[in-house]
Amino acid sequence: MSPNSASRAEKLGYTNVKVYHDGIPAWSKRNFTVVNAKQVKEGWIERDIPHVLVDVRSVADAEKGFIKGAVTLPVADVAKNIDKFPPKDKKPPIIIYDQSGGDDVRSAAKALVAAGYPMVNVMLGGFDGWKAAGGGAESGKLATAMVYVPKPRPGSIAIDEFQKIAKERPANTLIIDVRNRDEGSEGMIKGALLIPEEEVLDRLAEIPKDKQIVLHCSTGVRAEMAYHKLKEKGYNVKFLNAKIDIEKDGNFTIDKS
Repeated sequence: MSPNSASRAEKLGYTNVKVYHDGIPAWSKRNFTVVNAKQVKEGWIERDIPHVLVDVRSVADAEKGFIKGAVTLPVADVAKNIDKFPPKDKKPPIIIYDQSGGDDVRSAAKALVAAGYPMVNVMLGGFDGWKAAGGGAESGKLATAMVYVPKPRPGSIAIDEFQKIAKERPANTLIIDVRNRDEGSEGMIKGALLIPEEEVLDRLAEIPKDKQIVLHCSTGVRAEMAYHKLKEKGYNVKFLNAKIDIEKDGNFTIDKS
């Protein structure tokens, strides 16, 4: 776990605590990550952020109802049909769900990670969790062809412009880091304000409307989600759609690929 999480666990009495120092970007290259139904619904589907949503239940179960935009590929067929997924070099965000978030979805996720996909997400609670969170069920013909078409991101800021702002720190601009606290504790850009993406709407009082707001996370995904939230509230906001690694001293590097 992360340093902050490890500290909290130790305070609760746990003794065999291990810290993972490399953070989410490194973790995502070798492991799947977890998202909840609300994040999928509000952060991906409703925002029309390009992704690949895969239903790994049986065809019979999927025919009873599925999530809008999902492609059906039973778990037993995932490993032998890797070629059906979009090319890895496009870095498609892949979200997988089963019925209840059990062994099937983890097995499918591990197969994709082993095949070299860097952005594999498992949806907590599966389809049952989706319905419990108020998500609707689609019916009709099941989709089997996977399509991933990256779109130009409205609101994205040029890397050179972001670097200039981070270096010069103009008075009329505020950089907000929307990573979680554990990531922020490992290093932040000087002058940036840390507000985790899921806390943005609860902390609007801390975000000035008389300044340009520039958001970043570690990959651009959470920053884009936060961008839409602030845009709807009338903020002058942009976000960095790129991978960024930040050192303890505040220095950073951006992956332009």
